Amino acid sequence: MTTQSEAIAADLEAIRANYSLTDEQRQIVDHVDRVSREVLHPLQARMDEEEWWPEDLFKQMGELGLLGITAPEELGGSGQDEFTQALVSEVISKWNPAVGLSHGAHDNLCLNNLLRNGSEEQVKKYVPGLCSGELVGALGLTEPGAGSDALGSMATTARRDGDDYVINGSKIYITNGPIADVILLYAKTDKSKGAKGISAFIIETDNPGFKVAQKLDKMGFRGSPTGELVFEDCRVPASAMVGEENTGVSVVMSGLDLERAMVASVCVGMAERALELGLEYAKIREQFGKPIASFQMMQSKLAEIYIEVETARAFGYRALAACTGLPKGAGGRGEIHKLTAAACLYASEAFNKAVTEACHIHGGSGYMQDTEINRLFRANKLLEIGAGTSEVRKIIIAEELLRA
Repeated sequence: MTTQSEAIAADLEAIRANYSLTDEQRQIVDHVDRVSREVLHPLQARMDEEEWWPEDLFKQMGELGLLGITAPEELGGSGQDEFTQALVSEVISKWNPAVGLSHGAHDNLCLNNLLRNGSEEQVKKYVPGLCSGELVGALGLTEPGAGSDALGSMATTARRDGDDYVINGSKIYITNGPIADVILLYAKTDKSKGAKGISAFIIETDNPGFKVAQKLDKMGFRGSPTGELVFEDCRVPASAMVGEENTGVSVVMSGLDLERAMVASVCVGMAERALELGLEYAKIREQFGKPIASFQMMQSKLAEIYIEVETARAFGYRALAACTGLPKGAGGRGEIHKLTAAACLYASEAFNKAVTEACHIHGGSGYMQDTEINRLFRANKLLEIGAGTSEVRKIIIAEELLRA
């Protein structure tokens, strides 16, 4: 019979095995860190100032091996798992948060969801272009009247008409929406069934009836294109449906837990950069005749930021380990649902604390909009809202605890 101490030892060994990077993962992380620092980081200031997205950046990311992380090599991907995909997202977000946000919407929310749920024909048609960056992907879920209750309050409809579906409605706050070529879209196919009457579609944005209503001007993550999308009698073939009719909830949920684990990784990458910036500034900024890094109050802040970064990383890696290899249709309930909501909640709050303290270390310069620490500070609020608000994450955790 296994003793409690033996069970704990086994759990610790499993954690060590899951959280230690393989040589291949380390090589990937080193490559992504180098190209993100050299190629993506220099773009950051202009992207923020002008809400600018470089026209060929997705193609460039494809050439650099930053796209299609979980896609098979024969389709142009890297053939890696979701854990590795999150590591890539973490590093990109550290050096350019706006690119990290768009990368996540493209590579995880669209491409990876399509890989997990699409038909063989859909995967062969779209995945190679998404891996190369020839196609830009997005996810269409949130609506003007459907945020935290995205499924129950969804108003966008898809009506069957012969061999086609006719889609009407709108989506808002859609990352990559203004530049997307394909959108994984959710719409009501049976209003009488509520959330259980939703279906998923892969939509090409050159379809008649689709338009970008507006490009939105954001407080943070500026440069990552975000928009409002409108569908007016947008006709798509029945073959555009992902999965079966009225099974869209399972498609949403299969990706939502992984999305939250990915958001935790984004938070870790950005918090790590906040720590680096705080350290650099504390060493060069002098007051009372010596660097402020020599003051114990500053040292206390730096120590606290470090703790936030590393605890968020450990929690996030645990959630990612649980998400890796998650069977099709799994997620959206049980332990994985609770764990990813908790990791996302903790990491976003940890980043908030870390970047607030790092901005405070910068003093007046941290309040200036053109500084990198200020860009990180302005971006942090989205991570407590997107992929389910902090309040929704707490509700998920409590419901799963009470259900046990």
